[in-house]
Amino acid sequence: MSFGNIVLLSIIAVGAYLVFIYNRFISLRAGIDASWSDIDVQLKRRYDLIPALVDTVKGYKEYEGDTLEKVVQARQQGLTAGSMDEKAAAANMISGALGKMFALAEAYPDLKANTNFLKLQDELSSLEDAIQNARRYYNAIVRDYNAKLESFPDLFVARKFQFTSREYFELSATEATAAQNMPKIDL
Repeated sequence: MSFGNIVLLSIIAVGAYLVFIYNRFISLRAGIDASWSDIDVQLKRRYDLIPALVDTVKGYKEYEGDTLEKVVQARQQGLTAGSMDEKAAAANMISGALGKMFALAEAYPDLKANTNFLKLQDELSSLEDAIQNARRYYNAIVRDYNAKLESFPDLFVARKFQFTSREYFELSATEATAAQNMPKIDL
């Protein structure tokens, strides 16, 4: 094998490796977008349940209207959110508002016994679990992608093709508190 052939094979190998790195970035970026879409679908499902929940709670005249208004405002903010950051902020806001509403519902025995309310609360609880699972998956892909952006020699490809880091979908302090204070229902 001549020196020219060795150089040519080396150039081809390096080129193939750079293409592999580039394609891995594309794959991770597509995974991030797909996993965010999964979160978005779960958030929309949650927003679709809220009007039924609010209507059920409205039937209890003495229930705090301020709490219901905050839930409705948070839902509206979520529906009109455009960017991922706005959607994440709205999701955190609505989790806090729903947590407060469910905590206050503990003071209303008739509401707690309402089968429609219990069904909606159970559906929302299931959706919260689905959102958490989707969030964990999204954050795992973002972690892998961001680590690859900083890894050698991948960082050269990332910089050349302007791949930028992505933000995690974090649990806010308000949402964490609301999740911890979410009442448990024993049937």
